[in-house]
Amino acid sequence: MPTLDLRTRTADSIRELDVADFFDEELPALAAERSHLAVPGALELGVAPFTVACPAGEWTLRIDGDEVKVDRGDGGPDSGRVFLSDDEVTKLVNDLITPMTLVAAAGTHIQRGDHGNFLDWWVVLRSLLDARPAHTAASVAFRAADGSPLDLDRSFGPGDDDAEMAEFLAEAGFLHLAGWLDPAEMDAISAEMDAAFPHYAPEDGNSWWAETADGTHRAVRLQRFEEHSPTFAGLLGDDRFLRIGRLTGDDYEARTGGEALEKPIGVVKGISDLMWHKDCALGMHSYRCCGLTVGISVTGADEGSGQLAVVPGSHRALVQPGFYRKAWGLPVRQLPTRTGDVTVHCSCTFHMSHAPVTSERRVIYTGFGLASRDERPLEHEAQVRVVREEAHRKVSQAPGAA
Repeated sequence: MPTLDLRTRTADSIRELDVADFFDEELPALAAERSHLAVPGALELGVAPFTVACPAGEWTLRIDGDEVKVDRGDGGPDSGRVFLSDDEVTKLVNDLITPMTLVAAAGTHIQRGDHGNFLDWWVVLRSLLDARPAHTAASVAFRAADGSPLDLDRSFGPGDDDAEMAEFLAEAGFLHLAGWLDPAEMDAISAEMDAAFPHYAPEDGNSWWAETADGTHRAVRLQRFEEHSPTFAGLLGDDRFLRIGRLTGDDYEARTGGEALEKPIGVVKGISDLMWHKDCALGMHSYRCCGLTVGISVTGADEGSGQLAVVPGSHRALVQPGFYRKAWGLPVRQLPTRTGDVTVHCSCTFHMSHAPVTSERRVIYTGFGLASRDERPLEHEAQVRVVREEAHRKVSQAPGAA
């Protein structure tokens, strides 16, 4: 059976870092050994010299022919520049944060240039540290087990073979499961959403809110929805749901709850729909991926009602985790659904949801996580959740955030 377990680290992998020694000794040694993994992708990205400044010193990263070079000192006005604390450098090297974590925290780290070059150099850094090839457009291929091209527009039904679904999921990083659940169950869940709304309030810590153009303040994400929906709570123990977690050879554990989303038209303030991202965009890919996110279509979704879109194959690609780039050569697939359909995507598959323009959409998100391999909890998990919630709070207060 295929596997989606991409983890290479545990809590015991986290190490203390002498920042000066890392840039003076360790990183140049890794570059001498592994530049062939990083440079082809770096050249496609067009990385420019980039200076990392921190209390321990300043170092400039650049591409010289087919090698990554690490030079002491500032790269000058033609290089980007970021200032990081020694602790932030340590967390970056340990894959506990990414540049997107710093963006989400609204930090003022970039001193010259923009975050784009920082994100691209993060790809180079991860390639060298993790011995992973940086993605190149030439590496894009989608093949079934027999070598035939994979039909990325395919959907699967309850009668289809689990092995074929697993093969597709491992290769493409997503599934569209058509007619998976009974529309009558979705009607019951929708009614339970209506009944649940009065139990949520702004700043309750269990919901997200948005303002629409007419001035209405609306709840758009109801967390712990299983406490208000016996129908959804029942589905979490139903074999139609649990079957998804058994598709691959991984030790998946089902989530015990989920979030109900209502996507209004005309959001002018707050978070409703999210642009391109990976769920590991804030860090910890090598500790957690791939989990499976399961979207239950309480109502159908199309191009006018907030459908999901994914980038097939992006879960297998070392790319920056915050913005989609056509230069990757990876396709985009829209996932229109009908009531009772289910979507599945890996936690490190690029995805986004469109803002509704003709009709509103209701969907529940739940899923599966890989069973822990750590003997002790990874304390940084809680820190990542704090950063994520703080980012959501700040964005929700900004006008025009959708």
